[in-house]
Amino acid sequence: MPVIARFYGIIIKIFYRQAEHNPPHLHAIYGEYVGVIDIQTQKMIEGDLPPKALSMVQEWTKIHEKSLMEIWTTQKFKKLPPLE
Repeated sequence: MPVIARFYGIIIKIFYRQAEHNPPHLHAIYGEYVGVIDIQTQKMIEGDLPPKALSMVQEWTKIHEKSLMEIWTTQKFKKLPPLE
């Protein structure tokens, strides 16, 4: 999975494989914790991210929703700026 961004010890990745991977989502890794976040709703679909890390990922996802959806649909992966 390509790494899209890194911030505060959180690694954001996107992996895409046709319809079997819908809805559009990203993977957030924070130490031993992992969360799958819906790009459009910013809700955790699956995983166990701690509340503070989840909140930061949700904020970052909301800020970059348009770019993330572009990456998802075009499969042209690019780095995005970290949460500041």
